[in-house]
Amino acid sequence: MAPGQMHGVLAVILTVLPSLALATDFVVGDKAGWAINFNSTAWTADKVFRVGDTLVFNYNKDDHNVFKVDNATAFQKCEVPPPSNALTSGSDRILLKTSGKKWYICGKPTHCSEKGMKLVINVQEALEVPSPSPVPGAPSPNSANGILASGYQAFAAAIAAIALLVTV
Repeated sequence: MAPGQMHGVLAVILTVLPSLALATDFVVGDKAGWAINFNSTAWTADKVFRVGDTLVFNYNKDDHNVFKVDNATAFQKCEVPPPSNALTSGSDRILLKTSGKKWYICGKPTHCSEKGMKLVINVQEALEVPSPSPVPGAPSPNSANGILASGYQAFAAAIAAIALLVTV
């Protein structure tokens, strides 16, 4: 890998890695999972959801499912979206891509309306990660490229001079 490319790769790693480290996987319902009589108010009370986090719904896929609903009215009325929108794996992962309110329900009869299988969260913007500061005294990537380029040029000039001496 060329030195200039290495600087670019390093910059990408230093930019992306902190944001990945800050993302959190939230297992809905913790050890109990997505289950009947889920108290979503208690579960969300001490959590802050941010863009980039992931909700993990663990449940028995024969007994439950997960639907994202579009608004508070559909959530309150437990209006189940079309069956094709159901998540049914038993271990569904939902990446929180945008900020704002998000609503989820179980679409099995009475599970949302009577048995508490519903979840509303408020997703906040991702934390701003400051750019890494340059190390004092270290050359910038551009100056390093210049140093390397001039070093290559000096090496090539030295080889050319030796070749001239050998042929004389």
